[in-house]
Amino acid sequence: MPTSEARKRACKKYEQEKIDRIPLRVPRGKKAQIQERATSLNESINAYINRLINEDLAKPDT
Repeated sequence: MPTSEARKRACKKYEQEKIDRIPLRVPRGKKAQIQERATSLNESINAYINRLINEDLAKPDT
């Protein structure tokens, strides 16, 4: 079933209000490594990167 136009608009509005985007560039071949690791942990690339960032931010400053 195709996504309705109303649903598309709602998703776009939510993303504009609640989500910040950070483009990420990695050396050629690194994306495949990241994807493999994320998949092995049953995570998307986005979830994997966000988890790593959150774990790092939770550490006390040294």
